[in-house]
Amino acid sequence: MNLTADLPDEQQYDYQDGYAYDMEYQESEDGRNLDSDHDDELDHGHSPFTSSEKRKAQNDIFRAYAAKRAEQLTEKEVQEALSRAKDDRLSIKDILEKQVTSTQITKSREYQTELYERAKDKNIIAVLDTGSGKTHIATLLLRHVLDKELESRTRGEAPKTAFFLVDSVNLVFQQANVLKCGLDHNVEGICGAMGASLWQKSTWNKLFANNMVIICTAEVLVQCIMHSFITMSRVNLLIFDEAHHAKNNHPYARLIKEYYLNEPDSWKRPQIFGMTASPVDANMDVRQAARDLETLLHCQICTTSDLSLLQNNISRPTEEVVVYSRLKAPFETSLHQELRGCYGDVPVFQNFFRTSKGLASELGPWASDMFWSFAFSEEESRKIEMRQERKFNVTKSNHSIEVLDKQITQLKEAAKYVQNHEFGLPTPTSEHLSSKVLELHRWLQLYYSRTGEARCIVFVERRSTARLLNLIFTQIGGPNLRTDILVGVNSNIGDLNVSLRNQVMTVAKFRRGELNCLFSTSVAEEGLDIPQCNLVVRFDLYHTMIGYVQSRGRARHRNSKYVHMVEQDNLEHKAVVWEARSAERIMKDFCNRLPNDRLIDGSGNDVDRLLVDERNYRSYTDPESGAKLTYRSSLSVLAHFVGSLPAANTEMSYQPTYIVSHNGGMFICEVVLPEHSPISSARGRPYKKKAIAKCSAAFELCLQLRAKGLLDSTLLPTITRQLPAMRNALLAISAKKKDQYLMRVKPKFWQLAYGVMPECLYLTVVDVSVGLDRPHQPLGLLTKACPPLMPKFPIYLEDGRPSYVMSMPLLNALPVTREKLKLLTKLTLQIYFDIFAKKFEDDDEKMSYWVVPIRADIAKASKAMDGNPDDLIDWEQVHEVCGKGDYPWTPEMPNDFLRDKYFVDKWDGGRRFYSLGVVPDLRPQDPVPENVPRHKFMANILDYSVSLWSKTRTEKVWVQNQPVVEVEKIPFRRNLLAVVEMDEPEVKIKPKTVVCPEPMKISALTTCFVAMCYVLPAIIHRFDSYLIALDACSLLGLDIGPALALEALTKDSENSDEHGEEKINFRSGMGPNYERLEFMGDCFLKMATSIAVFVQQPNENEFEFHVRRMVMLCNKNLFETAHKYKLYEYVRTMAFSRRTWYPEGIKMIWGKGHKQDGPKIIKHSLADKSVADVCEAFIGAAFMEHNDPDNFSSENWDQAVKAVTVLVDSEDHTMQRWSDYYAAYEMPHYQIAEATASQLDLAEKVEQKHPYHFRYPRILRSAFIHSSQAFMWENIPNYERLEFLGDSLLDMAFIMHIFYRYPDKDPQWLTEHKMPMVSNEFLAAICVKLGFHHYLRQNNAILSAQIRDYVAEITAAEADSDGAVDYWTTVSKAPKCLADVVEAYVGAMFVDSEFDFGVVQSFFDHHMKHFFMDMSLYDDFANNHPVTRLRRLIDLNFGCKEFRIACMPMIESAIPGARSTVICMVLIHNEVRFDGTSVSDRYARLKAANIALDKLEGLLEHEYKQRYGCNCVDENEESDSEVEDSEETEASEERMAVLRARLARINLAFTRDYESENGEADGTSE
Repeated sequence: MNLTADLPDEQQYDYQDGYAYDMEYQESEDGRNLDSDHDDELDHGHSPFTSSEKRKAQNDIFRAYAAKRAEQLTEKEVQEALSRAKDDRLSIKDILEKQVTSTQITKSREYQTELYERAKDKNIIAVLDTGSGKTHIATLLLRHVLDKELESRTRGEAPKTAFFLVDSVNLVFQQANVLKCGLDHNVEGICGAMGASLWQKSTWNKLFANNMVIICTAEVLVQCIMHSFITMSRVNLLIFDEAHHAKNNHPYARLIKEYYLNEPDSWKRPQIFGMTASPVDANMDVRQAARDLETLLHCQICTTSDLSLLQNNISRPTEEVVVYSRLKAPFETSLHQELRGCYGDVPVFQNFFRTSKGLASELGPWASDMFWSFAFSEEESRKIEMRQERKFNVTKSNHSIEVLDKQITQLKEAAKYVQNHEFGLPTPTSEHLSSKVLELHRWLQLYYSRTGEARCIVFVERRSTARLLNLIFTQIGGPNLRTDILVGVNSNIGDLNVSLRNQVMTVAKFRRGELNCLFSTSVAEEGLDIPQCNLVVRFDLYHTMIGYVQSRGRARHRNSKYVHMVEQDNLEHKAVVWEARSAERIMKDFCNRLPNDRLIDGSGNDVDRLLVDERNYRSYTDPESGAKLTYRSSLSVLAHFVGSLPAANTEMSYQPTYIVSHNGGMFICEVVLPEHSPISSARGRPYKKKAIAKCSAAFELCLQLRAKGLLDSTLLPTITRQLPAMRNALLAISAKKKDQYLMRVKPKFWQLAYGVMPECLYLTVVDVSVGLDRPHQPLGLLTKACPPLMPKFPIYLEDGRPSYVMSMPLLNALPVTREKLKLLTKLTLQIYFDIFAKKFEDDDEKMSYWVVPIRADIAKASKAMDGNPDDLIDWEQVHEVCGKGDYPWTPEMPNDFLRDKYFVDKWDGGRRFYSLGVVPDLRPQDPVPENVPRHKFMANILDYSVSLWSKTRTEKVWVQNQPVVEVEKIPFRRNLLAVVEMDEPEVKIKPKTVVCPEPMKISALTTCFVAMCYVLPAIIHRFDSYLIALDACSLLGLDIGPALALEALTKDSENSDEHGEEKINFRSGMGPNYERLEFMGDCFLKMATSIAVFVQQPNENEFEFHVRRMVMLCNKNLFETAHKYKLYEYVRTMAFSRRTWYPEGIKMIWGKGHKQDGPKIIKHSLADKSVADVCEAFIGAAFMEHNDPDNFSSENWDQAVKAVTVLVDSEDHTMQRWSDYYAAYEMPHYQIAEATASQLDLAEKVEQKHPYHFRYPRILRSAFIHSSQAFMWENIPNYERLEFLGDSLLDMAFIMHIFYRYPDKDPQWLTEHKMPMVSNEFLAAICVKLGFHHYLRQNNAILSAQIRDYVAEITAAEADSDGAVDYWTTVSKAPKCLADVVEAYVGAMFVDSEFDFGVVQSFFDHHMKHFFMDMSLYDDFANNHPVTRLRRLIDLNFGCKEFRIACMPMIESAIPGARSTVICMVLIHNEVRFDGTSVSDRYARLKAANIALDKLEGLLEHEYKQRYGCNCVDENEESDSEVEDSEETEASEERMAVLRARLARINLAFTRDYESENGEADGTSE
């Protein structure tokens, strides 16, 4: 049973050193220790009986190979792998590492050396143009500082770390890439998005121990020092990239103000090196700004003393001011006017109207109209609608819901109006475009009219401008212009969202030349490593001098142009250009005039002036750790604390609430925490600024939290959000760990009225459907109680044909007197003695049942269960047998009487015969004919007929002239419930021989009745099994018929649960085993427990649902329940045995086994997992017994629900019937609240896709809300809970379909063919086919792009499929959210319908069933898995048993910053032959398997064995050695073959029963 298939994806792989994983083709279920002795923990290609020593030796081989392989992963291999990989499959880190930085300088230039020498002796800020190699100076300085650090560490001083601080996340990776190339020490890039583990001291201790340089954003270091993970005295160098940001409350400034200056010993402070293209980034006095920057950073501004050095090494562009004609005043296009006429009064549209008019002037009419297209795109319209709903829900407006519905209706109408508008394509004319855009077009044509080699950046102010220009020039730019946009991370442009990954990939494409023109906002001015450009255009002018300097620095190509676009007669534009140039000259003059010996005194008045505000705010330093809490940092500390609180409603994202009041010119703030917080609120001090008042309140509350121990000494929360307690519990059990358990041999039924003289008996008539191998007579079983109706079951005739045993219990009792009972007992004991060579004591009261012959003519005529039993019994034969017993031969006996009689050898229980008639030509003294069954006495026919031993033989005198009778020897048949075995040749030959009648016992039993009595052991054995199974049902309180009850308890091999494997010690004739029922039970169990946790835990999230369900349905829990009920006693693990079918309670006084006293005590060996599997099989049996596959009725599933309750034995599932699920469900408020028009509209649209009408449209909305949309927007939870429920419901529908449609398929086949049905790929295809993706509400642009791409691909695949239903298997991986939506929709229908599974079945029948009418289409869906193919190739094709496949984590990855690497190894005869590495065991297995298949497929068996040293011998191969051609040798070989085959089948538990006994002759037919 797969436990972790229901866990969320991130929970499925948990690698630890020294662990390996199960290598089945399915995903690994859990990690298990390679040193374990349990055979199930790794995949095998051989028998499970492998010694622990052998396994440990193999594990040592695996570990040694993995360690060696890790060393071979060199940096060169990593770079080669990165260079071959596509960017869209790489991480951001890898994309940046793949590209060669354009600013890398291999040889220091003079100005770099000059500034480096200054930086060695003092804190400086290096002011150099963009592209002049400032990072190279930092690298030189780092080398110097790290060399000194190594010396200090050698002296035993405390280690210190250098920090390279950057202003943005993308610069972390970019600068880390540069420094790794320039330093020979470990460098690590860190950003806040790397997860919660970043805020653990152990994480930082490891980072500091392994790295001498850390590149991170300044905020990361601020938080790190605040929590006292490091102190300022443990830092040796601070490098500030883009140092001009160090002002106000930027993290650069906070780091200096709050921590650097608070280190009292100035000699303990780290050295500082700043880098910038300009010390000023705003329109202010250059000299004062430069002084403030120097003062704050305790640095001296420096530039090269000889500017000619810089100019000789850095290409400067030619600047040109381009004047375009005056723009028109903002105006309304015709589309604008139409929209204003219809929707001009809608408040939410007012900003759109203003923007549209501005764009008409700035870019032209076409751009103005096109703006409306993406302002009202499907994605943006949905966002607008959601914002209105969120505003309505958050503000709790007094307006009725009708007002909201009206607003949303207007939104939809406007969106539809715009979407239906025909925009046309732009042309480079004034009719469509403004003079400004036309001038830009002219310049771009100068560069791109002939080739596309040039690189250009067009700077704009707004993101919408960038997007519109990109649309325009995509149409009018010509064939050589390849454009895209470059905007800030997390920017929203209409329906377009930009992530850091998008940004990095865009720059990578620009670098490679796939793009040659970027329309960019100020994001391209600094930070991103953009290659040299031929043309830089300021479409929108800069606002600051540094914006001008940095954007100009992008034009570094030789003969490059920098274009200022200025409107004609626009004095403001001219002033901007003049002021920027003037400010740059002033800044350069300032830098050039700085005296060489000027140093900044950090303790002077300037510092006091900058810190005057900071010193008015309180701070707290923890005396234990030194962690420092300030006004500013208290906001993040408090937010972290609230986010860590355990909460009842996990859908809500709780935050502190700040309530600010204004009184007397001062602001006072109170911060309120969520109701589940241990402290409710705190009030701050009054301040003139609102922001400071909020900080004060947060600071006061943090002090209270620290005082009460709710924050630790590092200011981290001491209480955390609790994950489910059992999430990491060891819930798996072993399939190979076995115990010996008692096994029930006889049911309780036979003990009813034991020891009591019955007054009446109940008759069960037993017959066979197509007869036996000879004429037969039905038999009857008389019992003290009326037995249940037994199902028919097959016995197998000599030619292999089945003949079904059919029984019919009569309801009417047969009154019996003591005399009649004596008669019945005598007959039954006579049967035991004559046929089975067993003599039992004569005690009527201890008899379990009586055997009687049935009149065949009456039995065939009467099929009713209410017949008269007295009429059916063949009383004539009963009286004949009981009156005479046998017919001793006398000379007076006619020869004809000897025909068709049952002959019994009185001294050899193995010789029983049917007589054929007297042979007149033979005499007793004649030799024994040839080719008759051998006997120990063969002197003559009379000698052959006597089995007495020599002493007794001499005392006996026989009639010498008695007749010779031809007889048919009744062959020894071990098990009629199975086909004739290969080592039972006598059964098919029917050997004939001759005997003399006088030594024989001629039984009074008729041969027809005897023939049926030979089936009696099989009948009793199967009846015993049925009745024991019913005892188990009674124990559990379940109503299950005997057929399914027995199937649920039948384990016919040692590896019944290993589907698809060759059965080990298979025991034939046991009937169906529990495999299929376990498969069905597992599915119903998953569904039932899913519903239970869904209805009983309304406030838990999906992960907690998974954990609760896992605890219930895990094998460990089922195993414990099975132990509680001792179900292991009822499990059937042994085939028919001649030692166990005899009745208990009555003593055997003669025959094999008569010395045994008391009841038989038999034990069997069961694996823990097998015991647990029986529980699932019982659930499956309860389901199958009552389910009607054609018509769902909740009452039909009551027994299955009850079975789940009994067998999971958990307070999380207490339901006794199906209706209890809905009874336990309390509708949440969100479900029953009044639906908005948008929600009603959704319900109406979805109902057109599938004919189900929702009574509660809000629960339907929940099914379409992705987790990226906040709860507060509509006060409706996301679909995760419904998806959890719907997943199990659809599983049930899928499995019922293939289970009933393919009744003969085993669980291996069912599992493999279930995989396509439950796959994300199929469900996503259904989502698109129904159009559900249109209604998904999510707030993730990357996801939107993935959905768009998949929809286009799956739609094209269906169109090209020519009606093939498996078209969905040909497309790439689908976004999981699409599959989730389908499952959530099914869950929503189920809840809305009051838990009617019929709606689930209807959905399956309408939309899914036709895909799976021919399951052969999906035969290769699982079977073609490379790992499965490899196992079959080695095991079956090559006959090799000595191989293993194992995964384990690499000891240490050689890839800088890469995810942990897993290696998969293929071991053949104790040598690793193939391996594959990847970030997960799944993909490592695929790689290893594909590599192995590439080498192995096509080899012949002998080539494989020779190449890989395989000496495995096929168990089925026969010896090729020759034997002597003599009768004696052949007979000996035959006997040995028979003996070997028999020994292989004998259960070891019965070995002692088969030992021969001493004493008189053992009269047994066995």
